[in-house]
Amino acid sequence: MWWSRWMKHLRSAGSRMYAGMHDPLDHVTGLEKRELLAHLAGDCDPFRIMAIKKGPGTRERPNLIPSAYNRRLMGCSCSPHDNHVEYMWLHLGCPKRCGCGYWFELCPVAPL
Repeated sequence: MWWSRWMKHLRSAGSRMYAGMHDPLDHVTGLEKRELLAHLAGDCDPFRIMAIKKGPGTRERPNLIPSAYNRRLMGCSCSPHDNHVEYMWLHLGCPKRCGCGYWFELCPVAPL
């Protein structure tokens, strides 16, 4: 008799306790939370690490590379047939020319 009442109590308490899952946004903190909020806002590349399509790349209109800092290491795939990447440091306010002839310049963006 007491056993059936105890099981009935557990079932009703369990259904209240596990009625729904918590939102993952309530559990994350710090940089992970800011990344998740950026994804929810529609920014699928919050750290600006995906490849950027090259534009004209002239000295007057260089390809803009986003960075939250005063300098950034950038890799240029000079030719689609090359199997290597040319790396160079870009500094804020100083456009730089790659070996393939394209010009690049840092474009300041807000940090994540």
